[in-house]
Amino acid sequence: MYQVCYLFLLFFVYAMLGYFCEITFCSLQENKLVLNRGFCLGPYCPIYGVGAILMLLLLSKYKEDPIILILMSAIICSVVEYITSAILEKIFKARWWDYSNRKFNIEGRVCLEYALFFGLGGFMIIYIINPIITSVFNQIPHLLFIVIASICFVIFVVDVFLTVLTLSRIHVAQKKFLKKDATEEITKLIRLEIVKNKKLVLRLLEAFPHINAGDSKNSLYKVKSYLEKREKKKKRKFSWKKEKTD
Repeated sequence: MYQVCYLFLLFFVYAMLGYFCEITFCSLQENKLVLNRGFCLGPYCPIYGVGAILMLLLLSKYKEDPIILILMSAIICSVVEYITSAILEKIFKARWWDYSNRKFNIEGRVCLEYALFFGLGGFMIIYIINPIITSVFNQIPHLLFIVIASICFVIFVVDVFLTVLTLSRIHVAQKKFLKKDATEEITKLIRLEIVKNKKLVLRLLEAFPHINAGDSKNSLYKVKSYLEKREKKKKRKFSWKKEKTD
């Protein structure tokens, strides 16, 4: 029991660290504070937790050879990222991130630039970060540790369940408005879904601003298109008011 909790809490901590690294990196790239990143509502990115755990389990034996460690970390994390991208696209019919504009990419799912970042991240995890985390974990009494891990597990599972459930409802809504012939009725259904699931939908679109939902039958595509049209109308209205004032 303790070992399972230990492994999960490691996953959870690295998922949170990955989240904060992600928002820091994106904020620096976009020159503004970016808070919403990741698939879940909470401050964690599961893909980073999975990548970190795999590196710890598979690469600790390469600790004496940092070059191999970096290369293997890059490969493992890129494989995880590729598979995650493919699964999400298969389930939700949407591309959650796209590296097509980056050099040396594979189907836009992974690229060399980010693979190198993952490699360096693996180096830091094995040599610096994980020793610190494990030393903190080892100071926590076993019973308290199990309680903390259990609470985090419940929070994480509920978060993932609500996220997937809401996205499934959006998918169900897709079937409903595909049967409608009137554009007005379709738009009405989309607006209802946005109102019902406003926080999650906007959260996902903010987390993945370049989401590629190219299938026009896809509900995320319709939601995104509606939001983009609404934003354009706001800009035109503001521009018109400004010209009138001038």
